[in-house]
Amino acid sequence: MAKLNVSPTKSNLLAIKDQLAVSTNGYELLEEKREILVRELMHLVEQVKLLETEIDSVVKQAYPSFKRMLMLDGADQIERISHGIHYDFDMNEKVVTVGGMQFETIDVELPKRELFYSFFGTYANTDETIVKFFDLLGLLTQMASIRTIVWRLAEEVKRTQRRVNALDKMIIPQAQETKTYIESVLEERERENIFVLKALKRKNSSQKKD
Repeated sequence: MAKLNVSPTKSNLLAIKDQLAVSTNGYELLEEKREILVRELMHLVEQVKLLETEIDSVVKQAYPSFKRMLMLDGADQIERISHGIHYDFDMNEKVVTVGGMQFETIDVELPKRELFYSFFGTYANTDETIVKFFDLLGLLTQMASIRTIVWRLAEEVKRTQRRVNALDKMIIPQAQETKTYIESVLEERERENIFVLKALKRKNSSQKKD
């Protein structure tokens, strides 16, 4: 790692020491932040996995139920039922705090489930199918909300990791090398000054004897 291009002076040595202290402290804080964010990310990933399992389970029930509904009610009847079903969904942005940081995501408020069609001309399987797909919709909105946070949290982890790497691999080593270089130059100058002073002292002593 190449040292910084600075003059080997005491003032620059003090500045480099200050920079090194700040960089080291920043590295420790960022590393702690990264560990917290990774833990939170893994926790959310586990939630996503659980939701995926639940969604798969509902899908495996909903689509066979829909096939039965199609066989019993017929395509025309299903189309008439679908035209009569209408829900209003409230979608809002919300701020979620994760690992001490705030992330924006979406919040979908599902409406109360209603019966938009007559019992006449339909079967019990019709109600069951609509209920299952309504439940599936609720799970999918939860998944969308969590995945949004996961994606943004993962981006923050990447940014933090890049900053940690920059401090660990470049800024801190460069400052340490510069500090070592300036200290060695200043020590060499100090030794030269001492040598010169001793030489002058010996010369003055010899002149006095003469």
